[in-house]
Amino acid sequence: VFALSGFLRVTTGFDIGLSTKCVVIPKEMDMCHKIGYSEMRLPNLMGHTSMAEVILKSTTWQHVTHTDCHPHVRTFLCSLFAPICLDTFIHPCRSMCVAVRESCAPVLTCHGHPWPDSLDCNRFPADEDMCLASLTNEYKYLDKVLPKPACQTCPAVEEFFTHRRVLEVFCDSNFAVKVKLSKKRTVFGDREYNIECQVEFITQGSLLPYETQSMIQQWLLINENCTQRMTLTHRPMVYLLVGNIEEGIILVNQVYRWQRRDSQLTLATQKWRHHKCL
Repeated sequence: VFALSGFLRVTTGFDIGLSTKCVVIPKEMDMCHKIGYSEMRLPNLMGHTSMAEVILKSTTWQHVTHTDCHPHVRTFLCSLFAPICLDTFIHPCRSMCVAVRESCAPVLTCHGHPWPDSLDCNRFPADEDMCLASLTNEYKYLDKVLPKPACQTCPAVEEFFTHRRVLEVFCDSNFAVKVKLSKKRTVFGDREYNIECQVEFITQGSLLPYETQSMIQQWLLINENCTQRMTLTHRPMVYLLVGNIEEGIILVNQVYRWQRRDSQLTLATQKWRHHKCL
């Protein structure tokens, strides 16, 4: 309950009546765990009347929240799919909806889904009413502005190359990140992945290795069609993702399959430390 108090504009709402009940947020709704409360109202603000319907309809959004497309995406979605169990329904403010839509609609589009009519921002109250307000503007100074991963055409996976050619590609790039990918086995059969990232090099200004790792993880979640293509089996696969950061957008331009028997990528990353680009 207290985790939401900072988002509230005012302290009164409207009566939800006796037709709803409090239920525990199910384990399948991972996106709504650790958000400050453990019970939700059913029916919810999306009009879902059964837990099975809530779980089914929230599945697409679970993948979206993993991309961290907006700082308040989980707060926004969980206020609708799993509203806090108070005496009133607390809607998200229209401004929060607009902010989340602007950041996350491109992710949905990349996954082949439009922003749904059910989340039309005009249906939510203005900020002067009782609602969950976005704090992004007030706390912007606390966050370093990082490049955003883009939805893009998947680069072909290259399996045959020389270390000299790889070094040429490195010279034209800002980063190279070694990625270990594997599919997760899930109860519901939906697609999830284990993603481990290790920075091989980075030349882009003030970005730190862990920030680049995080951005590549987001790129793999946003460009799920690429990740799916790179995880055809449940066996872990290793790749080197090489790319550029242009105008605040992170783009992956080359994908190399890193096979144990192949020493060319290892050699290229070793030589890079002392390599002089033309």
